[in-house]
Amino acid sequence: MSDAAVELDSRPTKIVYVAEATAHGGREGYVTSQDGMLELKVAMPPALGGDGNGTNPEQLFAAGFSSCFHNALVLVGRRAGLDLAGSTVAAKVGIGPNKQRGYGLAVALSVSLPVLDQGVASKLVDAAHQVCPYSNATRGNIEVTILLG
Repeated sequence: MSDAAVELDSRPTKIVYVAEATAHGGREGYVTSQDGMLELKVAMPPALGGDGNGTNPEQLFAAGFSSCFHNALVLVGRRAGLDLAGSTVAAKVGIGPNKQRGYGLAVALSVSLPVLDQGVASKLVDAAHQVCPYSNATRGNIEVTILLG
């Protein structure tokens, strides 16, 4: 079997933390976390026919993915002995119809590593993409584009 045919198993070997959240009313309601730290109004964005008077699942996904990927980036940077002060990760999450009469997502991550040269930055981004749980969860399921600038 060739290396290209081998699929990596990115499932956790041990669960060390479980987050809990509950949706009330779908896209026109609110979401809460079990610990009370999160309580947000949820509303459809205007592009999907809503009033936009609240956050939406795509914004929450973008916030989670960008913060998780940035943490993975800092982790691999620290392992390489690099200081990533001033670095940022921004996420755009798009939603639209798919061919199965449902909906799909696409993600674009914009990574800024202003103090590193392009070659080192690119290697760190590739390493972070292997470490990040969101990257591992989405790999092969949705299109994730990473832009380094």
